[in-house]
Amino acid sequence: MLGELQKIKETFDKDLESCVDLNSINLFRAGLIGKKGRLTEIIKNISSLNREEKVKVGSLVNELKHEIELGVKARIKALSRTGASGDSIDVTMPGVASRIGRKHPLTVILKEIVDIFEDMGFGVVEGPEIETEYYNFEALNIPKDHPSREAFDTFYIEGTYLLRSHTSPVQVRFMEENKPPFRIIVPGRVYRPDATDASHSFMFHQVEGLMVGEDISLADLKGVLEIFSKRLFGKATRMRFRPHFFPFTEPSAEVDISCIICGGAGCRVCSNKGWLEVLGAGMVNPKVFKYVKYGHEKYTGFAFGMGVERIAMLKYGIDDIRLFFENDFRFLRQF
Repeated sequence: MLGELQKIKETFDKDLESCVDLNSINLFRAGLIGKKGRLTEIIKNISSLNREEKVKVGSLVNELKHEIELGVKARIKALSRTGASGDSIDVTMPGVASRIGRKHPLTVILKEIVDIFEDMGFGVVEGPEIETEYYNFEALNIPKDHPSREAFDTFYIEGTYLLRSHTSPVQVRFMEENKPPFRIIVPGRVYRPDATDASHSFMFHQVEGLMVGEDISLADLKGVLEIFSKRLFGKATRMRFRPHFFPFTEPSAEVDISCIICGGAGCRVCSNKGWLEVLGAGMVNPKVFKYVKYGHEKYTGFAFGMGVERIAMLKYGIDDIRLFFENDFRFLRQF
């Protein structure tokens, strides 16, 4: 065996040098360390040797096998430089362009929204998408017999567990564990029993905000939302509040911005009204503070919520919410 190993070692460099392409190299390698290779056969017969011979032959086999692997790799690399390996790059052939991935438009808008509020000192908080009736409804001043609950009663899973219909439950959970002052935003997916059409989806994304402390007023809410709207839609954007009703805020308002298409002059996008509805907001209802054991005589706060899809549709001029979820590359590559 030692003689055979010595012979392989002495002729290895010369035999490898005679390999002129990838196919001959593979055949040469297989002849040495393949299933029926010369070195493989020696390894199979090592067990017949005595202990001293086993150590000597085994050491030499390992050393030689390592040299063969390194030598073969080096020979393949050398041939690839000359174009003889059979797998080299032909620089005369047309190139194949690789596609570069990009972020989904909802991801882009969501990050932009979050960045704006983080710049104003808001922290980002997330929570479970599977909620209880208590956090999704009762703790937000929406009892079982409340008329507004019909629009939110959503996908029940088991018992009192359901897919949340807004991210407001996270605000309640946060207030149970933290004391004012604080300011947070809560992004995430929500679910509602809406028939899918150009402007509705049973699943969409929300960003809700909450600020609680002493002497927080409606003026603070207006200031925060005005900064947000001008940062997102442009410095020329105007904003207005319209009275509305939400169970968890009092007073409540719908917030409009001047049409980003016509600047408020009136066009098809804004139905010639000059205004576009973007979000809902209001001062936190004192009844909500009672659920989280805040002293409503000491603390006040405001809350707001917006649909990320609606913001994206307004900013990019998209007229069908379903486009965000169809994974049509023709649409997604525009962003």
